[in-house]
Amino acid sequence: MASITLRAFAKINLSLRVSSVRPDGFHDVRTILQAIDLFDRVKCEARRGPFEIRCTRPGVPIDRANLVWKAAEQLWSAGGRDGEPRDALVALEKHIPMRAGLGGGSSDAAAALLGLRRVWRLRVADEELHAIASQVGSDVPYFLVGGTALGLGRGDEVYALEDLPRLWVVLVRPPFGVATKDAYAWWDNGGPTPFLPGSLANDLEAPVIERHPLIGQLRDRLRAEGAVLAAMSGSGSTVFGVFTAERRARTAARRLRQSGADAQRARFRPRGRP
Repeated sequence: MASITLRAFAKINLSLRVSSVRPDGFHDVRTILQAIDLFDRVKCEARRGPFEIRCTRPGVPIDRANLVWKAAEQLWSAGGRDGEPRDALVALEKHIPMRAGLGGGSSDAAAALLGLRRVWRLRVADEELHAIASQVGSDVPYFLVGGTALGLGRGDEVYALEDLPRLWVVLVRPPFGVATKDAYAWWDNGGPTPFLPGSLANDLEAPVIERHPLIGQLRDRLRAEGAVLAAMSGSGSTVFGVFTAERRARTAARRLRQSGADAQRARFRPRGRP
């Protein structure tokens, strides 16, 4: 196969409960993840020479700092190939913002695993691909599942749930990002909250809002606009509001934009490969 283009969908965390630090340094979490129809395009193309990443958006790393590169290295090795990965170009058309809690980098990596497996014609079973994804990043295995799912462990143990209805969501992006390691460090410093797996909440929200009050203000604004659920996604900084009616979502997004916020509409996406 000469090339394949896949859509790498974003996610929101409908709930994110954080527990103790594991021996590997990560936190145990229990999270409900939901795919939305905001996506990057990931094109994997066979091309002789060293492995390369290209991207349309300035500021996106195109070296080993990008999870796509790490995914390529792990897959190349798992496929029995020696040395550094080669003979492929991955072109990223970015629409998911970075450091936003929407999983853009992890989703790109998952799409690259699927695309490069075909471009390189590797005999790597789906089960092994999921294991590789877990080595690449905690969120990457989810994007091989998609839809509505439960994430356990450090988030890499993913179990498909029955897909929720195709509800509407308004995403509001503050003019700053939040690093995942910072959000968890702030949670650690504030003292662990009770681990209540049955409730929908984001345990990282309070410590992040303490440092960035605008996130709380945007969350409350979405609730006032009629969102049935409004919260920070993942480690932030994006805030989302879930709406049962498209009209209410459209109105909320318009009003937020009129007030100067970076707001856009999306919709829940059911399970299915990129």
